[in-house]
Amino acid sequence: MAKYLVTGAAGFIGSAVAGLLLSQGHRVVGVDNFSAAYDVRLKEWRLRQLTTHGPGFRFVRLDVTQWDPLHTLFQEEAREGEKPFEAVLHLAAWAGVRRSVADPWVYYETNVKGTLNLLELARRYRVPKFLLASTSSLYGRDNPMPFREDANTDRSLSPYAASKKAAEVLSYTYHYLYGLDVTVLRYFTVYGPAGRPDMSIFRFIRWIAEGEPVRIYGDGTQKRDFTYVDDIARGTVAALKPLGYEILNLGNDRPVELNRVIELIETYLERKARRVYQPAHPADVPATWADISKARTLLGWRPEVSIEEGLRRTVAWYLQNRAWLRTLDTPAA
Repeated sequence: MAKYLVTGAAGFIGSAVAGLLLSQGHRVVGVDNFSAAYDVRLKEWRLRQLTTHGPGFRFVRLDVTQWDPLHTLFQEEAREGEKPFEAVLHLAAWAGVRRSVADPWVYYETNVKGTLNLLELARRYRVPKFLLASTSSLYGRDNPMPFREDANTDRSLSPYAASKKAAEVLSYTYHYLYGLDVTVLRYFTVYGPAGRPDMSIFRFIRWIAEGEPVRIYGDGTQKRDFTYVDDIARGTVAALKPLGYEILNLGNDRPVELNRVIELIETYLERKARRVYQPAHPADVPATWADISKARTLLGWRPEVSIEEGLRRTVAWYLQNRAWLRTLDTPAA
């Protein structure tokens, strides 16, 4: 039974990863600052699910950009000279391409400074493994598809992507200088129950269910490699093995048009969407598609949940929790 630090534990992916670790019998120290990036009621709901796992879960409310409380946590968890954690799973971040264009400063504060704080503490306390959540947003219009990890990602199209690129480079620096075992996971459009309300699938379900206009940027033919959250959690936990320094894509390897996603949601909700098409955003890419051969080889991982089944589960979760989910704001991504 190992002990892991999961940052962003009340977040969408963080809570799924923490829950999987707990279900495997591990101990998890989860941290989250409950930022106002979106309605905190979703974070509170996710956190309640984690507390059902019992005493193996400890939650600490703190901000990874604040050195002193983060350092204190590592001190508390390092008893009698032992390492505080078997691994740091750094999943906390400010996410969202379009919002980062409007307010890039908060993205750099959290995604770069927060990563640096955790890398330095992992070095000082000899934590053997550091896992960094990154993003498919690093891949741009000039990268051939499917996107491979060795593609040139030096031309980020948004401050969000640029901040994640900086975090990746910092992580390599700590691997090179100090031998820290680092795995960087580039997630591809994660969706599922309790997903972020600024993500397209949550918004589409909410808008169609409640009879609101469905706002689509572009003509809806853009494709995304939608990946179900349980598959992402499995891949993340599998990536805790020693690998040296690796960057791995975790995606579904099956890009789907937004129009097709809307059609499936219409079917499951038995309601038609009122579609409103708006100009495409300049920070968006026409398509994402993950080459996952490296993750298959190194982790023995592949996605298992189809877009049809994943959307079915997500719609069912929304309907079960509709009374309060219908009141959530759905901010722009």
